[in-house]
Amino acid sequence: MSLSDYFQPTEGGDIVFSVESSKIKFGCGALREVGYDARSLGMTRVVIFTDPNVAKLEPVSIALDSLKGQGLDVAIYDRVEVEPTDRSFKAGAAFAKDGKFDGFISVGGGSVMDTCKASNLYSTYPAEFLDYVNAPIGKAIPVPGPLKPHIACPTTFGTASECTGITIFDFLEMKAKTGIVSPRIRASLGILDPDCLKTLPPLVRAANGFDVFSHACESFTARPFTKRPAPADPTKRPQNQGANPYGDIACLEAIKLMGLNLVQAVTAPKEANLEALMFAGMLAGIGFGNSGCHLPHGMSYPVAGQVKDYQPDGWISDHPIVPHGISVIVNSPSVFRLTGAACPHRHIQAAEAIGIDVTGIDEKDAGNFLANKIIEMMKITGIPNGLKGVGYTEDDIENLTDGAFPQKRLIDNAPMPISREQLKAMFQNALSYW
Repeated sequence: MSLSDYFQPTEGGDIVFSVESSKIKFGCGALREVGYDARSLGMTRVVIFTDPNVAKLEPVSIALDSLKGQGLDVAIYDRVEVEPTDRSFKAGAAFAKDGKFDGFISVGGGSVMDTCKASNLYSTYPAEFLDYVNAPIGKAIPVPGPLKPHIACPTTFGTASECTGITIFDFLEMKAKTGIVSPRIRASLGILDPDCLKTLPPLVRAANGFDVFSHACESFTARPFTKRPAPADPTKRPQNQGANPYGDIACLEAIKLMGLNLVQAVTAPKEANLEALMFAGMLAGIGFGNSGCHLPHGMSYPVAGQVKDYQPDGWISDHPIVPHGISVIVNSPSVFRLTGAACPHRHIQAAEAIGIDVTGIDEKDAGNFLANKIIEMMKITGIPNGLKGVGYTEDDIENLTDGAFPQKRLIDNAPMPISREQLKAMFQNALSYW
């Protein structure tokens, strides 16, 4: 691959990458068109998936009016759990199966979109719950066929669930986060309306923004697709292919938009900031949907799954949660300090994109410069100070390591091989940053 030295061929490595994404509509007011889109996809009896909090907000009423205006029969399922669990997925799937819907609309954040994807899957192709779940927790059985049409309408901008064939949940029995990955669960259409972001509290905007940044930075610094073993069956090529030329374009622009807009969007937001953040979320979603994340996301799973008593500002929940964007970014500076040595030029490019003057930076300091900038932005935007900020102590490091090390889909996508001891050291170094 002549586009970058990073993609030099390797013995036994892949020589092909693919690009997939949902169809996307973007623009202020786009949500008002959802009824026309649903009708064009052949929907007649539809269900709106949302959570109890978003159900009270304007985006749901806008979607409902648009759908009914096109003569569609509409039901609402508003019991999605924030940071969903297998319990939430099963309840949504049961509702979807009983309702005999021919189309799905999700209006909410990543929790809502992910629950809608899973409900569509299990109501269309009923199976034992763990059949479709990622290994090693589940059996990772391929989705048998196409699902019913799903229009994803995010009211946040961090998860990019509208772009990806990924759905994530907490598996309560194991206190572990896992998910389902298949191009067939990707939404048929994503409607991105920046007007939906106006009611987000400051810490929610910060968490979303850092999730976008880490999606993009992890994908850009991931193992190159040419170092991933070539599949014997090309139809089995994974979605987390590794860094690739297409993903690079989307990810670098997403990082740049975060550097220019995130702090102001949290501290003194303007409409232009919100539009930029939602667009960045879309770009990063396309990037990581085709490249894959690595260590910060792999480490985030036990940070979220083993939560003790952390209750963040801005989230309405009846149980402790570490929201996804926070569970990721508390790990990211520690990770990039280590991975900087594996691909220093890429870490320097990411640092420059986020707004650092990289003139004269020594490659051996690439990861530190990037990490220091992230920490600076975390402080300004109110993100907790590392793992201690969300309730963990040194006594939890072993359990966090045990929870993250099996996440091979993510860990093996890092730009360097990672041992259990290195993973443990990264958790140790993520306990606090200031």
